[in-house]
Amino acid sequence: MNKSILSRNNVTIVGKGERPMVFAHGFGCDQEMWRHVAPAFEEDYKVILFDYVGSGKSNLNDYDPGRYGHLNGYAQDVLEIAESLDLRDAVFVGHSVSGMIGTLASIRNSDYFGQLIMLGPSPRYLNDLPDYLGGFDRNDILELLTMMEMNFTGWASYLAPIVMNNPERGELAVELERTFCSRDPAIARQFAEVTFFSDCREQLEKVTVPSLILQCSEDSIAPKEVGDYLHAHLKNSTLKLMRAKGHYPHLSHPEETVQLITEYLTS
Repeated sequence: MNKSILSRNNVTIVGKGERPMVFAHGFGCDQEMWRHVAPAFEEDYKVILFDYVGSGKSNLNDYDPGRYGHLNGYAQDVLEIAESLDLRDAVFVGHSVSGMIGTLASIRNSDYFGQLIMLGPSPRYLNDLPDYLGGFDRNDILELLTMMEMNFTGWASYLAPIVMNNPERGELAVELERTFCSRDPAIARQFAEVTFFSDCREQLEKVTVPSLILQCSEDSIAPKEVGDYLHAHLKNSTLKLMRAKGHYPHLSHPEETVQLITEYLTS
């Protein structure tokens, strides 16, 4: 066990079970985002939570702009944690961009992974019309990145309620805004750029691990067409359309999220 890696990524291990279940947060977030979902699996799994370098309570001194200038740098975090803990047949639960980070990690070493579970994943956020609808035009992303540079807190307060998309529960958007604001602005901006300009479509055919795609309804980050595309291009994939609105079902609809993951794992 490599304690320096576990410390670097602020790895937390709980649960009574033997089989590992790894929870990976999305952009601008940290492992706290799983607090309504992860405990439901502690009875039957060894639950592993962590923060990517640059997020949460990870060691910021280990942040390398070169390494983390591509999603493969984050996939390397996952692989180093898996190697350090000697994981086998793990259930990898990834939110948003972590869905693709998990698939990239599984391509490089599938032995660590038994199943991939992805909440609101997207292999490509930019539109490549007429063949592919990712949901964003290049100018949309450039404006977002510029706003992050010019007014980081303003960007957070603008984006949080849009992506949460649960207006009747304003406290969720407030929490997300607070989480965004607690990030290092320069690191957050690079992670945003890496995320929104990533293109994992050509990698999908290399994935051998079975997967569950949880597609949220009315998701401004990953529209329904993206879920359909993933399902069509991932072997052994299952697609479930959630009642949950927005991009953060593990915060807004944890019961439904737990139910669908449990049904998949026990079917």
